Amino acid sequence: MPNDSNLEDGISRDMTEQTYTIGQMCRDYDVTPRTLRFYEYKELLAPIREGQKRLFTNTCRARLVLILRGKRFGFSLAEIKDLLDLYDLGDGQITQITETLK
Repeated sequence: MPNDSNLEDGISRDMTEQTYTIGQMCRDYDVTPRTLRFYEYKELLAPIREGQKRLFTNTCRARLVLILRGKRFGFSLAEIKDLLDLYDLGDGQITQITETLK
């Protein structure tokens, strides 16, 4: 049973889920803390907040890889956000792939 320290907005976090600090993310992906905070501000990433600390999940890491790849291919952040938002449609990413190819 999760305790109060494991709750974020009323949703319990799986205790086995790996989390990464902003420093680890910066080192692993060669980005700055400012970049990660900006992506969070633009709602591209949604790290877990514990006070002032940001903890990034494996989902955040996967999204960051896609963001960086999208930028490398010339997509704008707005286009990247639209494509990432299509992931949650539950259609097996058919819409996401179709829109990416357009």
